[in-house]
Order: sequence, then C-alpha cells, then structure tokens
Amino acid sequence: MADLSGTELSEEKEAEIELKKRQKRPWEDLHKSGKIGLNPGLPETLGVYDISAVRREQRELSADPSLARFICTELTRGYFLEHNEAKYTERRERVYTCMRIPKELEKLMIFGFFLCVDAFLYVFTLLPLRVLLALLRLLTLPCCGFRARTCPYCRRSSGSRLLQPAQVCDVLKGLILVLCFSMMHYVDYSMMYHLIRGQSVIKLYIIYNMLEVADRLFSSFGQDILDALYWTATEPKERKRDSIGVIPHFFMAVFYVFLHAILIMVQASTLNVAFNSHNKSLLTIMMSNNFVEIKGSVFKKFEKNNLFQMSNSDIKERFTSYVLLLIVCLRNMEQFSWNADHLWVLFPDVFMVVTSEVAVDIIKHAFITKFNDITADVYSEYRASLAFDLVSSRQKNACTDYSDSVARRMGFIPLPLAVLLIRVVMSSVKVQGALSYTCVFLFYLGLVTLKVLNSIVLLGKSCVYVKRANMEDKLFERPSTTPSSSSAKSPSKADQPRCPTPSGESKAEQVPVTPCSPPSSSSSSSSSSSSLL
Repeated sequence: MADLSGTELSEEKEAEIELKKRQKRPWEDLHKSGKIGLNPGLPETLGVYDISAVRREQRELSADPSLARFICTELTRGYFLEHNEAKYTERRERVYTCMRIPKELEKLMIFGFFLCVDAFLYVFTLLPLRVLLALLRLLTLPCCGFRARTCPYCRRSSGSRLLQPAQVCDVLKGLILVLCFSMMHYVDYSMMYHLIRGQSVIKLYIIYNMLEVADRLFSSFGQDILDALYWTATEPKERKRDSIGVIPHFFMAVFYVFLHAILIMVQASTLNVAFNSHNKSLLTIMMSNNFVEIKGSVFKKFEKNNLFQMSNSDIKERFTSYVLLLIVCLRNMEQFSWNADHLWVLFPDVFMVVTSEVAVDIIKHAFITKFNDITADVYSEYRASLAFDLVSSRQKNACTDYSDSVARRMGFIPLPLAVLLIRVVMSSVKVQGALSYTCVFLFYLGLVTLKVLNSIVLLGKSCVYVKRANMEDKLFERPSTTPSSSSAKSPSKADQPRCPTPSGESKAEQVPVTPCSPPSSSSSSSSSSSSLL
C-alpha cells in the first residue's frame, strides 16, 4: 500500500510539473502537431505576429547553454525605440535646436552689430552738429534774456537753465573727445608698434590676454564714470547734492577715455605685429585663444538673463574686433603707400580672424543652449529686448540717449574707440589742398547719410520686433517715480539710470519706460521678453 501511495504522489508531481511546463510554453503541443494558429499571446512585430520567433525560442530553450547560443543571441536580439518615445523625441529636438542656433544667433548678432554701428556713427556725424547747436544756443542766449520764459524774437523758451540736459551731455562728450584727441597726439603709434614687436611670442600672447581682460573691466566701469558725470552736470539745483562736483567728474571721465583709448591702441598694435610676423605663429596662438573661451563657458550653468548678457558681450567684442582690423589695415596700407595689391595679402589673415570669431560664437552658444535646455527662440526674445530699448529711447519722455542705452546694455562705449580711430585716420591720411578738404566734406556727408539710413532701417525693424513680441503696450506706460526695491537684479535693472525730467524741472528720478510685469493679455513670449528688460 505504501508503494502504491508513493507512486501516486510521484505521478501527481510529474503531472503538475508537466502542466507548468505547458503553461510556460503554450505552443509546444501545436509545434508537435504541426498546426500553429494565430493567438493574441504571440510576440508582435510591426503589427504582425512573429511565429518564427516562437519556434526559435522553443529551439533555444530545448538546447543546452553554450557559447554559440550566447553569440547567436547577441547577434539576433532586438529592441524597440518606441517604448521610450519621449526620450528619443527630446534628443531629436536638441539636434534640431543646435541646427537652428547658427541662424538665430547670427540674426541677433547682425541686429546688434548695426546697433553698435549706429551708436558709433553718431559720434562722428550727429554729435558734432548737436554740439554746434548747443553752442549756438549759448551765443544767442542774451537775446532771449536770462529770466524770460519765451524770447520775443525767436519765440523760444529758455526757462531757468542755460542749456537743456541733453545739450549739456552733448557738450561734455564733445569736450572729452577734443581733449582726449589732443592728448593722443603725444602718443607715438610707431614707437609702440616697434616696442611690442621686440617682445617674444609668449610675452605677446600673455599681453594680449591681459589686454582683453582689462578692456572688459574698463568698459564695465567706464560707463559708470560717464553716467556719474552726466548726472552731476544735469542734476536739478533745487535738490541737495552729495557729489564731489562737475569738474572732478569731468577730469575722471577724460582720464578714463584717454587710458581706454591707449589700451585699445596697444591691442591694435599687438594684432598688427601678429599680421606682419613671418611665420604667423602669434596670430595662430591669438586665434586659438578664442577657442579657450569655449572651455570656460559651455560647462557653466546659464539662465536666460546670463545668456543675454553673454550675447551682448559677444556683439560688442565682434564689433570691436572689426574696428581693430580696420585700424590694422589702415596702418599696413599706409606703410605700403596705399598699394591695392597689399590688401589681398592681408585678406587671408582678416578672413581667418573673422571666421574664428563667428565659429567660436556659434559653437559656444550651441553647447550652452544644449546643456541648459534653452530653446533657439530665446534669441528672438533678446532681439525684441534690444529693439524695445531702441524704440523707447526715441520717445519724448526718454530718460537717456540711445547711444548711452546701447553702451549700458552691451558694454560698448564708443568714445575711446572713436578717439583712437580719429587718431589713426589723421596720421594715416594726409589732407592737403582744397580738393582734399572737399573729399573730406563729401565723405562726412556720406557718413551722415549712412547714419540716417541705418537709423531708419533699425527703427523700422525694431517696431516689427516689438510688435511681434506683443510689447507695444509697454511703450505707452508711464515710468514709475520710485525705484524698485526688489532684491532680484536683472541686467536691465542694473542699467537703469537716474536722470532729471526732460523739461529740467526738479522732480523725482525717473527710470526707463520698462514695466515690472507684462500685461495680462500678453502672450508667453511677451512675458519672457519682459523678464529681460
């Protein structure tokens, strides 16, 4: 009896094991009979039931583990990317973003470049005319009377000021330009060139890096010096003043512009030495320095405001590089008696410098946007923010001049660069005779025409960008009379200057017409753009 019961138990266990095997391999009976039907439990590939996969699995399970089986499995195993669709879609969008970065970045760079051109041409074209108008007002002031509100002859309001605040700032800029240009005559460009050329390559490389850092420091602090001068000179008399006076601020501004002009002259001389070196090793090393900038930028955390500051800095550096190349070409053409054939000798080096600047900017911005998950549409917001600065500076209640707003936003100060360019042009081009002066006058008229056309095109484009970003309502909002007390510091808040009202009356300080929050009806692009303003 015990044997029978043990046999029955063993048979039951074998039946259970066999049932479990059949549950794991439901197609075994069908395989033996040769009849395999379609069943929803079969593996599905592209909507078709893969019967061969079932047979292959049955053969593999029946075979013993071996190296050949492992290799066969590795060669034939598959996977499905659609199981992680969101991940691969995001990766594809990153690739498309990197492909869009060069186009969107260059749109911003071109727009910012022409903004710098407009501010730079203003120094040579409209600023002298504005200074002459201010001096003419001083000369004709006795006919109006010092206390009369309206002149009985010219019907012009004089008020309590001799000059309007904008005219005072124009006169100060003109005086700074004249004094710094006179001081630059005592600096010998040729002696500086030969002094730099006598140094070794590694010394010149270190000097050039130090000059780049010094240029950024000078630009960041120089606009504060100029703003302090303008505000001290135009501050209402009724208000209690806590400044050291206009004269000390004026001499500080003259000293700054002179030192910055010398700094840029040393940069131009170093670049000129690199152009004229025989083996071009110094130029190659200087260009490789641009790629070192990628290492220091792409692996850092960047927000949209930080990327906006970097974009403005890149615009300023690119424009400054082009002006330096212009100075180098002028000096070289003078040495070769303005031989046009020598211009083609300089062209490869100029092309290499420009190409390296553009390539470094594209690579840097492409990887920064990739690592920080920033879309390419952000550059349209940056362009709209710059356009808003331009349009708001054309209003009657504007608090600052357009060239000053560009300087604050991009760190581009045109006065030192203009002083150096005038110095180089005056020493490179000899003007003698009536015909030469006629050519100079025609050239000046051409610059004025270029400035006016550039301003008109920029203003039209800016209006389009502002309208596209739904920022039109902000242009008609009244500026707040009290400064913001928020601790968060955005690029625009750091640049908001204090200035008197356009009429010159003693009122509270005004800030630019930049709202603290966008309207409720604005779109998401408008809200993101307003955070940059």
